Parts: sequence; structure tokens; C-alpha cells
Amino acid sequence: MLTAVLAVLAPLLAVLTLSAPAAHAASLTEVTGFGANPSNLRMYVYRPDSAPARPAVLVAVHYCTGSGPAFYSGTEFASLADRYGFLVIYPSATRSGGCFDVSSPQALKRGGGSDPVGIVSMVTYAEQHYGADPNRVYVTGASSGAMMTNVLLGDYPDVFKAGAAFSGVPFGCFATTDGSGWNSACANGTVAKTPQQWGDLVRGAYPGYSGPRPRMQLWHGTEDTTLRYPNFGEEIKQWTNVLGVSQTPASTDHPQSNWTRTRYGGTGTQAPVEAISIQGVGHTLPTAGMAARAISFFGLDSGTTQPPTEPPTPPAGACKVTYSTSTWNSGLTAAITVTNTGTEPVDGWALTFTLPAGQAITSGWNAQFSPSSGTVTARNAAYNASLAPGASATLGFQATHTGDTSAPASFSLNGATCATS
Repeated sequence: MLTAVLAVLAPLLAVLTLSAPAAHAASLTEVTGFGANPSNLRMYVYRPDSAPARPAVLVAVHYCTGSGPAFYSGTEFASLADRYGFLVIYPSATRSGGCFDVSSPQALKRGGGSDPVGIVSMVTYAEQHYGADPNRVYVTGASSGAMMTNVLLGDYPDVFKAGAAFSGVPFGCFATTDGSGWNSACANGTVAKTPQQWGDLVRGAYPGYSGPRPRMQLWHGTEDTTLRYPNFGEEIKQWTNVLGVSQTPASTDHPQSNWTRTRYGGTGTQAPVEAISIQGVGHTLPTAGMAARAISFFGLDSGTTQPPTEPPTPPAGACKVTYSTSTWNSGLTAAITVTNTGTEPVDGWALTFTLPAGQAITSGWNAQFSPSSGTVTARNAAYNASLAPGASATLGFQATHTGDTSAPASFSLNGATCATS
């Protein structure tokens, strides 16, 4: 079985090697003694010269047969870290075959042992020794690393804010009880469950947890013969259920000719769930340019490595707001569309509203939200600041609640009260 796995992963290794970025000013450093590490993982850290005193963290998890240093040199994440100032942790598996444990009962439970425990120890070490920001921790990975991305978001939803999985499978799909690390039924795309069943597997990893859940970006090639394409649809079912958003896409587009991108629960760059299907591509992701889109999904390219400055508030104008929510237990996801109904363009906007008592924002997308409760102002991102007459911007947030899930009573855009629908 191991020989077969190595053979089918050879194209992935070749692509990652060919797409290796240029050398970096900073260097990759191995860290030892980083904390609980039941499966003897190795930890490598890339701290760019541009990192601020309190950097965000990206955990970048390699494929089978790979290593932390190979994933560092063969992907674009380190060069993107140079550009945007975040810290990258590269875990390295040491077991035969170089795969991560995404199968054992220990791996599929918070604090259960095995690789997830070691990886979270690496994050804690980075927070304690590099001053990393615990509120901006993200994870990405390819193949085995994509499967681990799913696992980490299920086991530790309070640690990771979002994930990007390149050619993976749903959380729990690879589960085995016989000590094997390979699940052929899942790899072949023959394991199908309802969204509720998939979601229950994730929720079962951390029983009783009712806090916010991390956003998820999913990538898959239609010709993947290692972790077959049906797994992509099953991942979408799982994470839309976990995040409490509709399985019907809020938007569909084609960023490149052979890409189909669907977004769920929102239409912006940081929607709750984003899924990109790559037509005619096999088990070779991420190829050039895809890492940058993952960084954008995380929000690590938005200049948030330093505290944001408050922009001046432009003149008021006529507006309309559409507001909808998906709720669960003690959490909710809100989707907002604000439309300029005036006759003049709006260049920079601030949308103000008051959350009902007990609601508190934990994360948001396509805007900067402050404060997290009470009277909140959502200010535009750099890429959606301009609203021509008739144009709209979509934004949203996740929040906790204590029972009242109702919408804000009113909204104002740059001081002008908006119509609602």
C-alpha cells in the first residue's frame, strides 16, 4: 500500500519542487522541546524579517512523503509571509511514509493524542516565544496536510480561525480502528453521509463546545485519483453544516477558465465556506498563485499585521441593507448586503448598527468590525471601499448569543439611515 501511495503522490512532489519560490532573507529554523508531542513530530518555524511584534500564525502541513522543510521550499507560503509579515509553522511527520495521522481515534478527538496535540503545542510555543497573536491562527495543507487541516479545525475550533485544504477529505472520513493509517473507501470517494452526519462528526470531536467555528476554504481537482473528487462535495456538506449556512451557494464564479468557485453563507473574499473546483487537474495542488488566494481568504493580506487606523468618514448617502442570519445553539452567522441607492458614488463607507443584548461578534469578513457588541461600526476593506450608484457590498460576521438571535433594529451608512429589506 505504501508503494502505491508514494507512486500516486509523485506528481504532487514534482509540482511543488518546480514551483519553489526564490530564497528568503530570513531562514527556516527547527525548534525542539516545544511541548507535548506524543507522535514525535518535528517543528520548523519561518519568521520573516517583516514580522511585527505580534504576528499572525499560519500552520502549513505537508503531504505524504514530504517534510516541513520540503513544504517550506516547495510552496509560496514563506514568500507570502515575507510580504505580509505573518509567522509560518511547518510541522514535519517522522513516521514511515511521512503521512500525518488523520485516522486514529486519538487523532479525531480534542486532546486525544497523536499529531494534533503536537501541532497545537507548536502553536502555543509560537505564542509564548514569538509573541504570536492567538486570535489570528490559521492552518493550511496539501493531501495528508489537507486532511490534517480538516482534523485540526474539528478538534481545536477555539485555536484556529480558518483553514484552507488542498485536495483533502472531510473530518472523520479517514477514520480507522485497526491501526491502519489508510482508508481506501474514503480515498476512493465512496464514503457519503448527510450534512448532519458529517457535522456531527466534527462536533463530536469536542463535545459541549458552543463557541464560534473556523471558516473553511476547500480546493480539489476533478481528476484527482489519489483522494478522489467526490470527497470535495462531502467536505462542502460537512463545513456548511458545521458553520450553519445553506448548502446553496450564495455566489458562483470562475476566477480562471477551468476554476469554479462557490461561496456559502456570504459572497465576499472571507465567506464562511469557499470551495474551488479545478477542472482537469489531478492530485497536484496547490500550484502557483493558489496560496495567495488562501492568504486572502484568511485575511492575512489586508494589512492587519499592524493595528488598523480609523479612516475618515465620508459624506452620508442613501442606502439599503439586507440582513439575514443562520443560527445554532449559542452562535449565529450574519450576512449583510449594503447597497448605495443614491446618485453619487460612495468612496469609503462605515455601516453602523446596534446588536441585540447578548450578541457578540467573534469574527468577520469583508469589513473591519468594532467593537464586538453593542453599537458596532463595520468599515470597508481596501478592495470594497468604492460603491458606485446602485452597487452593493457584501459582508458578514459570526457571533455568539445568549438566546436573542434577532436582527439589529436599524442601520446607517456614513450617518444616513438605510432602508431595510
